[in-house]
Formats: sequence, C-alpha cells, structure tokens
Amino acid sequence: MKRRRWIRVGLAAKAAIGVALAATILAPAAAEAGHHDQEPATVADVDVLGQVVIPTGTMADGTEIGGLSSITWDSARRVYHIISDDQGNRSTGDPVRYYTAAIDLGDGSLDDGDISFGQATTLLDIDGEPYAPGGLDPEGLVLANPGSFYVSSEGNIFADPIIDPFIRRYNRAGRVTAELPIPGYYLPNGVDRGVRFNLGFESLNLTPDGRHLVTAGEGALFQDGPASTFDSGSLARILVYDLARRQPVAEYAYSVDSWAEPSAIFGVNGIVEVLPIDNVGTMLVMERSFSVGGVGGGGTGNVVAIHEISTVGATDVLSVDALYDGGTPIALTPVSKRLVFSFDDLGVPIDNIEGMTFGPTLPDGRRTLVIVSDNNFSPGQFTQFVVLALDID
Repeated sequence: MKRRRWIRVGLAAKAAIGVALAATILAPAAAEAGHHDQEPATVADVDVLGQVVIPTGTMADGTEIGGLSSITWDSARRVYHIISDDQGNRSTGDPVRYYTAAIDLGDGSLDDGDISFGQATTLLDIDGEPYAPGGLDPEGLVLANPGSFYVSSEGNIFADPIIDPFIRRYNRAGRVTAELPIPGYYLPNGVDRGVRFNLGFESLNLTPDGRHLVTAGEGALFQDGPASTFDSGSLARILVYDLARRQPVAEYAYSVDSWAEPSAIFGVNGIVEVLPIDNVGTMLVMERSFSVGGVGGGGTGNVVAIHEISTVGATDVLSVDALYDGGTPIALTPVSKRLVFSFDDLGVPIDNIEGMTFGPTLPDGRRTLVIVSDNNFSPGQFTQFVVLALDID
C-alpha cells in the first residue's frame, strides 16, 4: 500500500453565504445511524455550512484533482472517498482512480484549508490490470461496508465495440470482486435501444440500512422516449438492487424536468445523484440542468435542484422493456416529487455539481450533506465542495 500523503487544499475563498454558523464538535459515529427504520422521512429545513473551491490543476498523490463525480462517507475511518471520472485517456496519463480525503467540520463550518486529499487508488479491470484508456466512464461510488465499494460506469455508445454500462464491486485496493447484473433494456445498440451517450448510471447510493443499492439513468433510455429539452422533460428510471441477492428487485419512473434555460448550442437535464433518506422509498434526487450560454449557477449555466421523492404508490417498471409505445408514454405512475431547494435559491454559485453523500451528524441532530462538482479538468471550471445541514423529520 502506498504511504498516505495529505495535501491541504482550499486556495480560493468561500463564497459569501450569509448564514450564521454555530461552533460545534461533530457527534460520534454512533449517532450517525440512518433515520427512520420503517417510517417515511422528510427534509424540513436546509442551512449552508460553507463551500471551498479547488482550482483546476491542483495535484494530490501525483495526480490532478478533477472530475469528481461521486463521494461517499466512511464513518468508521472518518474519511471520504471520491471518484474521479477521468477515463485514463488524458495526456497526463493519470489512471482511473478514487481519492481518500478528510474534511474538517469540527467548528460547524466548511472553510478554506478544511479539505485534505490523501491517497489516489487506481481502479483495476476484471483481469486485475489498469483499465485501458477510455475503457469505462466511472461516475458513481458508494462504500458498501468497511471493505468494499460499488462503482457505476455509464459506458460509451460511440466506442468500437460499444462499451456497456456496469455496476461492479471493488475492494479497497481497487480490484473487482463482483458485478451486478444490468437489465437487458439498458444495454445500448447506439441507435434506438439502451442508454444514450453520457446519460447512463451517473448515481449510486445505499439505503440507510445498507440492504439496497439505488442507481438511476441520468436521462431516458432510447426506447423510453425523447431526452429532455427546454420545452419538455423526459422519463428516467430509478433502479433498486437487493445487495444480499445481488439482483435488481424494483424500478420506478422519474419525471425529469425540462432544461432550466434555453440554448441554441447545447443543453441537458438529468439525474446526477440519488440518495435514500429512509428504508421505505424516500430519496433525495439531484437534477442538474446545463445550458451553454446560460446565466444560472452564478453564470456557469448550471442550475442544480434537489427534489425529495417517494416510491410509495409508483408503478414498478422492472422488466418493462420500453416506457413509450408508438410515440407516447405507457400508462404508469411515476414517483412523487417535491422541490426541496435549488442552489440558486440558496445563493450558492455552482459549477458542474454531480455527487452527494451524508456525512457526520451534528450535535443538534441535523445531517451534514456533502456535495462535490466535476470540473471536467477544464481551466474554465472549478472543483467545488459544498456542505449543507439538513433537518430531517
């Protein structure tokens, strides 16, 4: 194992938030158990605890920090693990990897210097070798237990041959230990079936009891209707796995909103993260809209909103091959959905936010929600951490 090196980052001042923060000490790990074993939960209030921006080009463990698309909290070790969606095909030669990092929230706020990046662990393919450049598009990461992670890849319909999406289990050393079966209707032919390019498994998280893994397509499968536009939304699927059986056990349709802003060049909206808040189907869903030339998100064109959904009463569409029939949607009931907040409403300028996880519980019982952005390794973008405090009833 490599020697761990901690690198202090946080070279840009946090945005003016204007929220009074109590100086607190984090609660012990025992207080971080999931809420509401069998009762539905709901988010009652949200506060901003701060943000830190990491400039593009910042290094950690010999690699460039960037492409941070998913984050997971390791309560036993009191650290976070963060995947980079670097496909190993950049000129830097950096491998497909996840980082281990520490975030100091001991004073109840997130400030410059509170984030420390340590080891970068290379993910290996099923043969135990580093992935070939472009061999996967890593997006989701979640810690399943102290010794293993699940990782999702969107695949690539433009590769030759096509690279299918997958969800694999890895040990801490980055070796594959299992693979979850993907329903056949997700597998792309690149024309009219399966995931669209860059709209696959962006999200990955567990229910609080650790029994079920949840992921979602970022947007509609080809056969599930059109992708979102400025004028209309689309249907995405939320897929639930039983981890003991390692099989999908339920699936629900989700109504993705239309783009928040128009663009004559490029736009997209879709699910970039799903985070269960109880064991009975209540989840937070992060939708990210991006429009070239947009002014949302403080001028980045990113408009990110978090919705609370419930699968109770929704149609289970597992094994339903297509959600459209003859150009119209089939009869179904999607998950219920309510807006909790948008980052524009909170007054937080954002970039390409993609990942979120619950962190430690605060002494007053609120849950910290830690959020990261993917800078696409672009000099015109930035890596960003935002920490919120959620009052969950």
